[in-house]
Amino acid sequence: MTISASSIEIYDTTLRDGSQAEDVSFSVEDKVRIAQRLDELGVHYIEGGWPGANPKDIEFFRILKSLPLKRARIVAFGSTRKAKNTAESDPTLEALLSAETEIVTIFGKSWTLHVTEALETTLEKNVELVGDSIAFLKNHGRRVFYDAEHFFDGYKTDPAYALKTLQAAVAAGAERIILCDTNGGTMPWEVQEIFPKVKACCSVPLGIHAHNDSEMGVANSLVAVRAGAIQVQGTINGIGERCGNANLCSIMANLELKMGYEALEDGRLNNLRNISHFVAEMANLTPNKRQPYVGDTAFAHKGGVHIHAVQEKSR
Repeated sequence: MTISASSIEIYDTTLRDGSQAEDVSFSVEDKVRIAQRLDELGVHYIEGGWPGANPKDIEFFRILKSLPLKRARIVAFGSTRKAKNTAESDPTLEALLSAETEIVTIFGKSWTLHVTEALETTLEKNVELVGDSIAFLKNHGRRVFYDAEHFFDGYKTDPAYALKTLQAAVAAGAERIILCDTNGGTMPWEVQEIFPKVKACCSVPLGIHAHNDSEMGVANSLVAVRAGAIQVQGTINGIGERCGNANLCSIMANLELKMGYEALEDGRLNNLRNISHFVAEMANLTPNKRQPYVGDTAFAHKGGVHIHAVQEKSR
């Protein structure tokens, strides 16, 4: 896949991160149908799930092996190895290989707090986990994207260490480094300040994965693109755990209509409303009629003066 300088890679995680939303539960059939529609839309990458985490994801990857897509590439998602395991003996890494996808995305810890408190290991050991896991997958013929979990919180706490984890990922062969605002608490001006500093010391392309806990998921994603990100991760309609993910419907529309980038080829942006409503239907959710660009009332007018002005302009 060749991405031009004016294009942004769209990485859809509706089937994995989106499915973690409350009240959302996709069947295997739902996931397959959504993947096909996302492929028709023209997104570049579809994160199918975490193989080994549940039987549905295992079955999804099995079906997709015999159901090739035309445009998108299916990606398997997982974590770095456990500290107690070698890469060769780690069940998560083995499950990622068993999915038989060309590309694998793994996440690792960037925040010292999570290393010592959640993983209960040393800072140096965590750097080793990142490098070992990526190298193992690369040695087995996989392309690897690295999601730096809680990166912005980690950077604000200890920038040198957060960058050290990224450098380990790059040295091990990661093709993309994705900066994740996992808590969704980062502000756009912080993204604008931090992103160029990472770009200056990172030799591979960067991406952004923003959550929406502060209603900044879309804004942070667009600011990251202006600061040098070439990949944007998010979900259709912004579904996801807690307050959701960055909404790809708004992001793709803004990239093309407001910022001059190409998000989807061949004018496929016209299909945004269809995919938005289709995913809502598969998720058993009522479409948000006030959602920008794709909602029923997005271009409705009620105020008399405003209606009059629109009517006059349309003549």
